[in-house]
Amino acid sequence: MKVACKRGDLRTKAYRTESEGREANIMKRVGLWAIGIGVLASVGLLTVAQGFADGNDGATKCTVKTLKGRYLFGGGSATLFPPAFGVKEVSVGSAAGYHIFDGNGGGQDYVTFTVNGIDQNVPSPNQLTYTLNPDCTGTYAVLPLGVGFPTFDIFVSPNGDEMTSINTGPPGAAGSFPPSRRVAPK
Repeated sequence: MKVACKRGDLRTKAYRTESEGREANIMKRVGLWAIGIGVLASVGLLTVAQGFADGNDGATKCTVKTLKGRYLFGGGSATLFPPAFGVKEVSVGSAAGYHIFDGNGGGQDYVTFTVNGIDQNVPSPNQLTYTLNPDCTGTYAVLPLGVGFPTFDIFVSPNGDEMTSINTGPPGAAGSFPPSRRVAPK
C-alpha cells in the first residue's frame, strides 16, 4: 500500500527540514574552509612582504666581512715606469701569491714579485689593510702606508667568492689582476 504525502504532511516537513539542515551544515563548512584558506594566504603574503621589507631593496650590500679568507692571485704583468719600485727605466713586473683577508679590514699578502724576470725576494707575509663599500668596490694597501708599497682598487663579488684588483700606486706602476677566487674560508 502506497502512502501519499500531502503538502503539509509531517513526513514531508521533516524530510525538508533534515535536508535543509544538511545543506546548511555543508555551506557552513565550505565557508569556514574558505575563511581558513584566506587567513593562511594572508599570513603567507604578510610574511613574504616583511621578508622583502627588511632593508633588502635588491641592491648589493658588501662590508669588510664579505672579504674573508684566502684568495689566490697572479698571472698579471705590470708595466713599471720610473720611479716605481726603484726602477730606472720602463720595466715589466709580475707577481703571484695569495691574500688572506681577515673580515675586519686587515690581512696579509704572501707574494713573489719579479722585475724584468728577476725575483725581488719580497719578505712574506706583508701586512695589508682594506676597505669595502656597500657596492662591493674598495681598496687595499700593503703596509706601512706612504712608503711606496703597492695600493689597489678592488672589486669583489657580492658573496665574497671572487675579487679582482687594479694597481693604483705607487706612481708609475700600472697593472691589474684577473679575478682571484677564494680558496679557503680562513
